Amino acid sequence: IGIVGSTSANALAGEADVILAVGTRLQDFTTGSWTVFHQDAKFISINAARFDAVKHRALAVVGDALETVIELDGALGDWKADPELLAKAQSLFADWNKLLDQHQAVTNGPIPTYAQVIGIVNETATPNDTLIAAAGGTPGEVTKGWRVKNPNTFDCEFGFSCMGYEIAAGWGHAMAKAGDGTPIVMIGDGTYMMMNSDIYSTVLSGHKMIVVVCDNGGYAVINRLQQFKGVPGFNNLIKDCRVKEPFAVDFVKHAESMGALARRCDSLADLKTAMEWAQTTDRTTIVTLVTDAYAWVPGDADWDVGVPEG
Repeated sequence: IGIVGSTSANALAGEADVILAVGTRLQDFTTGSWTVFHQDAKFISINAARFDAVKHRALAVVGDALETVIELDGALGDWKADPELLAKAQSLFADWNKLLDQHQAVTNGPIPTYAQVIGIVNETATPNDTLIAAAGGTPGEVTKGWRVKNPNTFDCEFGFSCMGYEIAAGWGHAMAKAGDGTPIVMIGDGTYMMMNSDIYSTVLSGHKMIVVVCDNGGYAVINRLQQFKGVPGFNNLIKDCRVKEPFAVDFVKHAESMGALARRCDSLADLKTAMEWAQTTDRTTIVTLVTDAYAWVPGDADWDVGVPEG
């Protein structure tokens, strides 16, 4: 829901009279900078932290999420929502999936989009593989576009947009899962450059993960936000930086220097082949390809970040 959500979720949210918010801080990503919900909607906020439960004039319920929901279910008794609401939600969700199919369809475009990359990674993932993402443009795209195959196989840290979470989390998942599926880390080139050393650690310790590096030439999602504010691109994409001569990092050589296996892809067909190969390797494997820095999946929600006057 919100800026990282589907058109179906946001359409239903706009019609809601009462919203039960479980474990959320109701920040700008979730609320679409407060454009998603009707201005008269009422919020019931379940949260273990009192500070977060009382936000935005919500009726605060401080407690464990599961225990609180069980108690509320008992209090509701036999009450049920109008069955037509479920039918409407299913129809809207079907429309969303059709839209997603269009964005993920393989084309002969010169540069693959995030949506197309996610579609292929999703297709080649096994049911027990865990998708991991965090900062940059990746979280919004995987939240919208990843089709979950089994419970507990999707880990998206976007509450604080922690750059550097992804690869470290992949190592943690590899240790925790112990062979029950492979962690698949999707990461941008900018975040990869900030935190990549745990690739070396995974090879040393024998904990395999697959890392998909979407190289869009810098910090593309911040560039997007910068341009939405009416500012020409500056200092986010490498091509817009004041450097002597822009050049791309060779992520294959970099990963191989840390003992990992790696392959560069030049097309979506290459990506599919590489992901199938990555499933067969005996150690951490990096797959990298150039991706579009300007193409994003829609979601019918705004994201407004306040800026100081110049």
